[in-house]
Amino acid sequence: MNARYFQVDVFTQTPGGGNPLGVVLDAKDWSDAEMQSFAAYTDLVETTFVLPPRAPGADYWLRIFTPYREIGFAGHPSLGSAHVLLDEGLLHAADGLLRQECGAGIVEIRRDGEDLFFRAPQARILAQGIEAHPLLAATLRQRALGALAPALVEGGRRWWMAEFANEMEVRAWHPDHAAIGALARASDTLGLCVFARSAADPQALVVRAFPAGVGIVEDPASGAANGLIGAYLSLVASAADPLRRGYVVSQGREIGHDATLRLRYADDGAVWVGGRTHTVIRGAVRWGR
Repeated sequence: MNARYFQVDVFTQTPGGGNPLGVVLDAKDWSDAEMQSFAAYTDLVETTFVLPPRAPGADYWLRIFTPYREIGFAGHPSLGSAHVLLDEGLLHAADGLLRQECGAGIVEIRRDGEDLFFRAPQARILAQGIEAHPLLAATLRQRALGALAPALVEGGRRWWMAEFANEMEVRAWHPDHAAIGALARASDTLGLCVFARSAADPQALVVRAFPAGVGIVEDPASGAANGLIGAYLSLVASAADPLRRGYVVSQGREIGHDATLRLRYADDGAVWVGGRTHTVIRGAVRWGR
């Protein structure tokens, strides 16, 4: 079966950075097994399949696969797939928005200049504190933590997150990946995100994400995880905190993928996560029967 295939870099100013993504068009006749096997073949963090919408009001249906399994929602696949549809002239955001159907429901995506932003699903805190799970303290042992308590946050995805005391605590960390995996499996979560405030800019964070729950050691740039961090900050940080006015995120540098994400808060309290995407490969794929 022939289909159009694109590889894009998401959350980067230039190709070769950010988080790579595979996007397949014309795959409405592919089986679930064929989609999963192709996602394993690309061996990217995620590969998406753009299909005709099923839900009223949706512009398209997006299925998202890691090399190991299908997932309901992720940020960089949402933006990268929307970029392909807009860049190829297949969709037009007449009212400024695209409406993506996925496992998390309808996700809104909007263009702002050269950047695309998605509206993060509404989030809630499920648990707080270093003792919130027996395996959390062991996973974070010997790390200097920040002012905000570690927490389990749910919104489209479920992540543990922890603020570290400073940027170097995050950048220099060599985590115990087996411990993160055990925590993820025991709590039915993706894994652990850690973040710290930038020493150079009060409206900047450095973030690292370890989604061991879906078999990924470290994510170069996670829109969904950053959306949950943004939601967590909106729920627990003081109104005077400069991060509450929006901020910039540096992620992926430790694994050779320097990414830049932008977080904005709308007047209605919504968290919008965005950045720039570049198409690197346009081609065709022959797969399956």
